[in-house]
Formats: sequence, structure tokens, C-alpha cells
Amino acid sequence: MTGIFISFEGIDGAGKSTHIGALATAFKAQGRAVTLSREPGGTPLAEKLRTLVLNDAMDPLTEALLMFAARRDHLMGVILPALARGDVVLCDRFTDATFAYQGGGRGFDEAVLTQLEAMVQATTSPDNVKLTQPELTVWFDLAPEDAAKRLASARVPDKFESQPVEFFRRVADGYARRMVGDASRFARIDAGQSQQAVWQDVHAVFVAKGWLT
Repeated sequence: MTGIFISFEGIDGAGKSTHIGALATAFKAQGRAVTLSREPGGTPLAEKLRTLVLNDAMDPLTEALLMFAARRDHLMGVILPALARGDVVLCDRFTDATFAYQGGGRGFDEAVLTQLEAMVQATTSPDNVKLTQPELTVWFDLAPEDAAKRLASARVPDKFESQPVEFFRRVADGYARRMVGDASRFARIDAGQSQQAVWQDVHAVFVAKGWLT
């Protein structure tokens, strides 16, 4: 079977992580091998970088460079081998998050992020150079005010989760710009609905794609 690369995106508190396990179960029920992963993270090195990025103070360029360093290791060590095996790869965040958080939230130069994206996600074959992107990105779109209410009762927040609502408005705008720039790759989910309604919408996206029955 051909591997499928799927990413899940959304601001902190949008609830995307809740549905990744359910989707993995649905794919496994149809006989597919599934690789679950996350960003930043997914490999021992990338998990170390995740701890730094989520907790240590640093300037936006350093933050972006660490994100892409973790991503390169994740791609080479987990994502590309899983796709080569024919797995369904379900990844909690990928490059769209960098454009949303570092680009939108931090206000970092998106042209520089685009250059880093091209460097880090390029894989070569005898015939061409390919930029590795998800085949589908499920964006859990939630009003930042609602996300803040959900996070208020969550675990001790990391440095991103503890940002003010205005930061998450900029992050949400960053996601919206990414969707406009590559609309065919995105499936927008209204994450303000009940958990059951959100799951029904998520499942319907994959049925429409022909990936689930």
C-alpha cells in the first residue's frame, strides 16, 4: 500500500490531539499500519529540542532554527521510512505550525521560514528534488477566546500555552494564510462543536478522500 502523510494543526486548546487516536484506530481497523508522531519531537534528538523550544527563552530565529532542525531529524528518522513502508503517518503538527506560531504569533519573517522549509523538507531521488508535505492537513479551527477557556483548566502551561489571547489570534491568522496558500491540502474543521460532532466531521473528510469506509 502507498504511504499517506497526514498532519493535524490548530492552536493550543483546539482539541486536535483528542481525535488522532480515534483516527489511528479507524485506519488500523481497515488493515493499515499506522505511525503516530508529533512535532516538535518524534525522535530522541527532536524530543530533546522540543523540551528546549517549549520551555527556554530564545529569540524567534533561534526558535525557528530549532524547530526545523527537529523537523529534519523527524523526517529522516521517522516520517520518510514510515511512508516507504506504506504506513499511514498521523503527525500532531508539522510545518504549518511553524508558520503559524513563529511566523504569525512571533511575527518572524515568513520569507525566511519558506527558505528553511525548502531546505529541510527537500528529499532527492535520481529524477528530481521533492518537497515533503502532508497529503492532507486537518486544521482544527477554534476561536482563541474559547481555546483560552479550555487551557485554563489544563496542566501547567508551556511557554506557548501561557501566551495571551492576542498571540493566539495571530497564530490563527497564520494558519488561515497557510490554508489560503494551499487550499487543496487543507480540511478545516469547526473545533467549537461538541467532541462527537468534531469527530463526525473529521471522519467524513477521510471517507470523502476514499481512505476510510
